[in-house]
Amino acid sequence: MSSLRKSRLLLMAFSLALGAAMVTQAVFMAEAVQRIFVEKASFSSITLLLGILLAVMALRTLLTYGNGKVGLYMAARAKTEMRSKVLQNLTRASMFSSLQGQTGGKVSVALDAVDEGDSYFSQYMPRMMEASIIPILILVVAFTLHANTGWILLCTAPFIPLFMILVGLQTKNKSEEKYAQLAEFSGTFLDSLQGLVTLKIYGRASRQQQQIERSSLGYRDATMGILKIAFTNTFMLEAIVMLSIGIVALELAIQLLVFKSMTFHTAFLVLLLVPEFYSLLKNTGTAFHSGRTSMGAIRKVEQMLEESAQSSTPSSPEEEAEKPSHPHFPTVPSSTKLVIPSFIELKNVRFHYAPGSFTLETGEVSVKAGEHIAIVGQSGSGKTTLMNLISGLLQPTSGEVCMNGRPLSQVHEAEWFKQVSYITQHPYIFAGTLAENIALGAGGDVSRADIEKAAERAGLAALIAQLDKGLDTPVGEAGRGLSGGEKQRLALARAFLKQPAVILFDEPTVGLDLRTEQILQRSIALLSQQATMITVAHRLYTIQHADQIWFMSAGTLADSGTHQELLERVPAYAEMVQVQRTGGIA
Repeated sequence: MSSLRKSRLLLMAFSLALGAAMVTQAVFMAEAVQRIFVEKASFSSITLLLGILLAVMALRTLLTYGNGKVGLYMAARAKTEMRSKVLQNLTRASMFSSLQGQTGGKVSVALDAVDEGDSYFSQYMPRMMEASIIPILILVVAFTLHANTGWILLCTAPFIPLFMILVGLQTKNKSEEKYAQLAEFSGTFLDSLQGLVTLKIYGRASRQQQQIERSSLGYRDATMGILKIAFTNTFMLEAIVMLSIGIVALELAIQLLVFKSMTFHTAFLVLLLVPEFYSLLKNTGTAFHSGRTSMGAIRKVEQMLEESAQSSTPSSPEEEAEKPSHPHFPTVPSSTKLVIPSFIELKNVRFHYAPGSFTLETGEVSVKAGEHIAIVGQSGSGKTTLMNLISGLLQPTSGEVCMNGRPLSQVHEAEWFKQVSYITQHPYIFAGTLAENIALGAGGDVSRADIEKAAERAGLAALIAQLDKGLDTPVGEAGRGLSGGEKQRLALARAFLKQPAVILFDEPTVGLDLRTEQILQRSIALLSQQATMITVAHRLYTIQHADQIWFMSAGTLADSGTHQELLERVPAYAEMVQVQRTGGIA
């Protein structure tokens, strides 16, 4: 990057000028002290000297500020280019590459890791440039003024960079571990948040909570490990610097007071330069620690770019053969589950999201065990809200939803969700393989054969047969790579594996083509043979044979009955049916 090359040259010039300013300041400071305290000169005689000293100090401040500004400029340019590369990589990646990983992890790299690279350019590079020029300049002056001091500086100085290297290497490893943990935590958290309803329905919320907690604790431990190294680094650097300055001061005192081999002016000038020498090295050590931390973040960005490039190229047959075929699912023999349909009652259920907002009322209505119920009504009439109340995702403002005579408010959430499958218009698909997503429907260990059987009954057999990896084909977060119908069938496969007592469908065939809808309808009919089924219906011809049809109007369960009964006594329902028959939109 030519712009960064120019910035490094500018840093070098600023550092050289800063070193000259430091030495000049020490010279004028020593001269002022010599004249005031040793020669007892009047204040008026040193006014010009003090003025020059102040000017040099101001110049040094400006040069330090300039170094910092150049570092900030480099950091801004570098972060812009890194983030641009990451975004270009994500937008230009192949479909195979895009399906890998989790959105939260990628966002963490694009934002947090790139931002963490700031200190490498804004602190580490300016400090390292200063450390490569100014200490050498001070060392030359020290050897010129007093050789013994020069030798002490030369012998003690290497301990600081040696310690920096040892600590820095450990910091880099810890930093890479930290950002790996952060990416894992971000990905897990976002994926869980987006699929929270699915996790609750399939009784996996508690397990996912434990996984998030483990990721969070892992990130915490990695961060605390870096802080521990930082504190140790600071303590050791301070100890080395104080010991080294003490040795120089002792040697100067012996030469000045015992052997009387040097003047006060020279001793004081050397004593002013020595702390500057070690302070530069110490600050470089701190910047080195920050720089190595930033290098871990930058390395994480580079790994993401490398992995994206590699994942866009399919693995060789030899590599595929070495991979374990089904690592996640032990072949545990499954027993046939006896499904007992549930009897559901709505007792004057009333619900509103906020006072004065949309209100839903049901009156008293019941669903016999094994019945098939359809809920219909215009958009905004409260169909989905009613489904959320029946499923237990929402709690009534008043009234009760009862299952087998027990109010849901008295049934433990986990116990209820074991009995329910809720398939929405847009079922959530997690980042992972098809098999892993289907296995979500099982309460515990599940055999490979059970997964395959559930997939077949859900109408996924033809799709799986076309895929090179079959059930082990990875899908992206939120089902990237799958069509709407394939997502619905995958959700049905989960339900076939779970075999629930209550099945809730929220317009599962909306937006699907006729052939896909027919496949889903066959699977739904098969799934609901031994369960109580409630579905929100959009295409009314699909629910004409339902045991009951509930007609919703403006938040009220206005009427219920068979298809023929509603046609005869509910004009609004008859109108909806007629509109769909003539090709209109309900």
